[in-house]
Amino acid sequence: MLDDINLLEIQNKFAKWFVDFIWTVDCGAQAVIMLVSFGLAFLIARITKPRLNDLINKLSIPFRLTEILYSGLKLIFPLIAMIFIFIGSKIAGPAGLDLNVTFTLALVKVLLAWIVIKAISQFIEQRFARNVIALTVLALVALSIFGVMDQTMTLLDSIGFSIGEFRLSALTVAKGILGIFILLYGALFLANLLDKRISSSRSLTPSSRVLISKIARVTLIVSALLIGITSAGIDLSLFAVFSGAVGLGVGFGLQKVISNLFSGVLLLLDQSIKPGDIIEIDQTFGWVNHMGARYTELVTRDNKSYLVPNEEFITQQVINWSHGNTLVRVETQFGVHHDSNPHEVKRLAVEAASKPDRVVDSPIPMCHLVEFGDSSLNFVLRYWIKDAEKGITNTKGDVMLSIWDAFKENDIKIPYPHREVFMHKSN
Repeated sequence: MLDDINLLEIQNKFAKWFVDFIWTVDCGAQAVIMLVSFGLAFLIARITKPRLNDLINKLSIPFRLTEILYSGLKLIFPLIAMIFIFIGSKIAGPAGLDLNVTFTLALVKVLLAWIVIKAISQFIEQRFARNVIALTVLALVALSIFGVMDQTMTLLDSIGFSIGEFRLSALTVAKGILGIFILLYGALFLANLLDKRISSSRSLTPSSRVLISKIARVTLIVSALLIGITSAGIDLSLFAVFSGAVGLGVGFGLQKVISNLFSGVLLLLDQSIKPGDIIEIDQTFGWVNHMGARYTELVTRDNKSYLVPNEEFITQQVINWSHGNTLVRVETQFGVHHDSNPHEVKRLAVEAASKPDRVVDSPIPMCHLVEFGDSSLNFVLRYWIKDAEKGITNTKGDVMLSIWDAFKENDIKIPYPHREVFMHKSN
């Protein structure tokens, strides 16, 4: 808890400090130098940044390097301000002003530290993580430069409360949050690195690569959380008090999330669905592009991405066109006039089905007479393809055009329904 503080004593000390150090000519001159330096830096940066921005746009360099250069433009303002403050402090000395050199140099050091930190942090790809790390490091460096690091740590440690024998302070929370953030970012970075290495391995099946990648990611994230909490000095046994309520909340609130997570693991273990498979579920036809922890991404022929929850693949009927074998049989039905020779029709249909490039030679196409219809002899033509991800309707269209050309060349007519009407005269 906060110690008892004499507010009147603090008020008197602050008033004395303000009169002795702030309400002076030298401090005013120092403030003018800073304001002028920051004002000139703002004007110069505003004039030069558009021109440098146009110059960067004309460069033919990788995107990541372009992004680094764009971020570097933000350092123009602190760099110019630092230079002007340093020059102003050197000029004010011979002019007879007794400036607080320690404070001025400290401000210059902070600006220099900000420039260096921002430049180094550009190697971190994730923008949010980059900004958080840069601001945290800058705050620690600034406290150290101004010599108030110990006082700040003492103040944060004094703000807190006790739970049994454990004391939770603002300093402990800040250390925990910072440690967890850094460890989580490191865990995600390693997980992405492992994911790329595993994805490039040809000795593993697609489902095995996804499963190993997910297990490694979950393990790294959980380990980062546990290490971050314990390194901050927080006793994990404290969370046992809330485990019942948390478990109940997870059971009701995250029921679907956990169900989808375990469904995804089951799909990867039994390999019923894996990346690259051609599947059909609930009238959605496409290939599996990505299997996530919560959903599976299906990409259709019109380039639409359907995010299907993993639970749907367990509870619903799924047609996997490429499970075990990539060959897919396609069926086309047609009819011809009753005057046609069915043996000739079968031969021409088989030859026509063999012409499109996507129809495989083995198994060979087959054609059967299936019905003597009212207006036509009805046939069914079956043939095989092995690249269903490229579409099925277009293959059917190619085969039917080939059949049309063959029938035209051999004078085989495709009939249309007709009816005979008899009119009787009544006496």
